[in-house]
Amino acid sequence: MTGEHGIRRPGRVLTALICALTAAGLYGCSGTDRREPAPTPTPTSPAPTSPVPAGHSPFTGLPARTGPVLAVKIDNAAAARPHTGLGAADLVYVEQVEGGATRIMAVYSSRLPDRVGPVRSARESDIELLAQFDHPALAYSGSQTALKPLLEAAPLEALPQATAPGAYVRGDTRPAPHNLYLLPARALAAAPDAGPAKDIGFRFGPTPGGGTPVNERTVRYPAARYTFTWSAPDRAWRVAMDGAPARSTDSGPLKPSTIVIQHVDIRASRFHDFLGSVSPYTVSVGGGTALVLRDGRAYEARWSRPAAASGTTFTTPTGTPLTFAAGQIWVLLAPENAPGSAP
Repeated sequence: MTGEHGIRRPGRVLTALICALTAAGLYGCSGTDRREPAPTPTPTSPAPTSPVPAGHSPFTGLPARTGPVLAVKIDNAAAARPHTGLGAADLVYVEQVEGGATRIMAVYSSRLPDRVGPVRSARESDIELLAQFDHPALAYSGSQTALKPLLEAAPLEALPQATAPGAYVRGDTRPAPHNLYLLPARALAAAPDAGPAKDIGFRFGPTPGGGTPVNERTVRYPAARYTFTWSAPDRAWRVAMDGAPARSTDSGPLKPSTIVIQHVDIRASRFHDFLGSVSPYTVSVGGGTALVLRDGRAYEARWSRPAAASGTTFTTPTGTPLTFAAGQIWVLLAPENAPGSAP
């Protein structure tokens, strides 16, 4: 699906954007849609459009005692897998970085695992993406020198390794830089002003009517791919990264309940890595098209986020709120002109 949308640019956050992404169209979302009978029945009851009730997480829709929001930048190179602590995340974002590879941002509030990682560096896009969480903590290994002032001025609690060394440990089974791990409880102790979980626009409810039965969907980046396969016994999606089943060392196979393929504008920033590769900037404010996978079905959707401090809402093409299945949610930030993503 191809979407056209206007982007509102908050002054401080997006001043670093300088040129259009040259890699647009090099990757996208494709998959095998096996048009079989739906693996689960489609209820006809109307979906609620109000926020989750008290005592439930606004990130997962599940009953939970939520705490401060902690976001962690996680390495996703092959040498960094399997991950640790990823199964406990409420939300998992996938972002493009240099060379067409991807990094993961895991967001925690309902549960804190003992350890998360491997942890890697922050990017400028993280600032805009996290603004909707209202002052979360952000744990990362470090950043480019020129990016540090932006992170320090952002509405978040910055927790690089240099600032909170007691919250990080090195593993002894992998070489650096793929062996840095965060101790989440210590990280939050170093960020007493981290804000609590709040409504960021997600809505939860019974399986909506319509949609298309789908057993498998692959999202491709220039140097990475993610495949989601519906598992009816688990009532969840099994995740594969670059063709290999994905798991967390402490909790086993990754099994999110809802997958959101959110088409966004990805541009070049003024930052680059030590090899000179330009860092992409993922624009998460504005609006566009999306594909939502839940309960073995695919739903065309539109997303809207009017300002950096606003949450992100997802609706059907006709404007009806599109509900997610309760549980862990993955949001893959893909290019807005990604081909092959329609059900």
